[in-house]
Amino acid sequence: PPPKSFQPNGASEEVLRCEIEELKQKDLALDQEIAQLLSEGYSLEELDKHISLLHEYNEIKDAGQMLLGKLAVIRGVTTKQLYPEYDLELSD
Repeated sequence: PPPKSFQPNGASEEVLRCEIEELKQKDLALDQEIAQLLSEGYSLEELDKHISLLHEYNEIKDAGQMLLGKLAVIRGVTTKQLYPEYDLELSD
């Protein structure tokens, strides 16, 4: 049986219904966005490739941020102070 804190009651059922409706709306919005991109000439394969490249970029950026953080600790400075040394913008 589910935990007692998860037992449905009137209030939690209504919250769940609202969350389900919000997710349905998000799903519809994403479907519409995909349809628009496809109508603009993008292919699903191309979109998948862009998403894959964005994931790879974010992983590399996270690794770089981690290294900057460790270097900042070693030097006893903030990561912000290291940005000019490596020609980085704060928005990078």
